Amino acid sequence: MFPDDVPSPIDLRHMPDARRWANAAMLVRPARHDVFDKIVHELRGLRSKPLSILELGAGPGFLAERITMNLALVAYTALDLSPAMHALAKDRLGANAKRLRFVEGDFKQPDWTSGLGTFDAVVTMQAVHELRHKRHAPALYRQVGAVLYPGGSLLICDHYVGDGAMSDRALFMTMEEHEAALHNAGFTNVHVLLQAGGLVLYRGDLPELAR
Repeated sequence: MFPDDVPSPIDLRHMPDARRWANAAMLVRPARHDVFDKIVHELRGLRSKPLSILELGAGPGFLAERITMNLALVAYTALDLSPAMHALAKDRLGANAKRLRFVEGDFKQPDWTSGLGTFDAVVTMQAVHELRHKRHAPALYRQVGAVLYPGGSLLICDHYVGDGAMSDRALFMTMEEHEAALHNAGFTNVHVLLQAGGLVLYRGDLPELAR
């Protein structure tokens, strides 16, 4: 952790904290349901079949559950630093958990992409602020670009600084800062898909290879 990073009040690697977070997440942020549905809609429109998907900070499997219930032809990799979260996700998904590859890894580390492979889409839900300072986000987005196929898409939802949302300007980005970070990482067609309940969902695409 860098000196100016914002400490987390909980440790999601520990089962009591992980379970407490999972039990409250959908109640505290009911707009997550709308975000999940919008992500499924965007993934359904991608051309690749089957889709290879990487979820960063997959947590207790809420988004993975929604995606795999609605999209049959997906190869899904769930990355999270917490074995407790992976255990909760496997319980939530039941037999469907066999469709996922669970990877224990920390996207705050510079080598987190090693051995993961390449994907049609990367999705992430309320995880980017776990970098613990917004200045780390541009580097993360550049790393995401390195594991996407040309023409691949990033769907990123997180909190933002603004009216009715967050006030911590060290931990959270403004919407303008979010967009700038995605553009600077090489993403095109960057736009807001949904803004609700203090959350904002962006899509950004990698350019196709020149023919």
